Amino acid sequence: MTLSSAFPELPSGVPLVRALDRGLALLSAFSPEQTQLSLTDLARAAQLDKGTARRLLQTLMRAGWVRHDAATGRYALSTRVLAVAAAVETGAALRAAGTDVLHDLARQTGATAFLWMVEDGMALCLARAVAPQPDVDAVWFSVGARAPMNCGAGPRVLLAGLTPRDRDRALAIPPVMRTPASPMDPAQLRRDAEAIAARGWELARDDFVIGLAGLGVPIRAPRGPILGALSLSGVTSIFGDPDAPTHLSLLRDAAVSIAGCIDDS
Repeated sequence: MTLSSAFPELPSGVPLVRALDRGLALLSAFSPEQTQLSLTDLARAAQLDKGTARRLLQTLMRAGWVRHDAATGRYALSTRVLAVAAAVETGAALRAAGTDVLHDLARQTGATAFLWMVEDGMALCLARAVAPQPDVDAVWFSVGARAPMNCGAGPRVLLAGLTPRDRDRALAIPPVMRTPASPMDPAQLRRDAEAIAARGWELARDDFVIGLAGLGVPIRAPRGPILGALSLSGVTSIFGDPDAPTHLSLLRDAAVSIAGCIDDS
């Protein structure tokens, strides 16, 4: 899938550079779960024929964005991508305020801690910290990845914090069914969001991965608007009573701490 099909259309009259669009689609095929890909894998992911994909990859290699392992025939991103990632401003203040807090939460709870914000009606994973000895070994949601806000404690807390207009826009994005327990009905998601907003936290179970649960709370500015969400994810049993989850007070205190750092900056 090319990037032009994954994001909103540009204003009319703005031309699309097709080669650049295809090249970026190749770069976007890499992920923390797929750091090395073959030519076949990349061509399939970008919906290109192998000849076109090979020529684009040669250009990306010459520019220093991609490297090729002749022994395995696989391609990988180069470290040049890291320098560009470090220049991203979106969520920078929230990420800077929350990084140490995430690691503390992961160490204290044995769960994986996540930091989220809203971007273009979706939940953006800003940062993640895995416990030194996690309670479960799973493929966690990737930093920088975006998801509809129907699943997961952090994303659902974000949905609850939106204005009614922004919530409607978010719910217009097709939801993703990750498990049979993933909520999909927009009307139900609206009711859930109202309940989460009133309660001030969310415990989502089995909707992202069967057997796992997430506990999330909002990060709010002193005057009320939601800045992001903080969540923990682990085996369901670590959260105890669903009506009074374990680690809720700890998570709330951490959210207040992050909000305070942003306000003071």
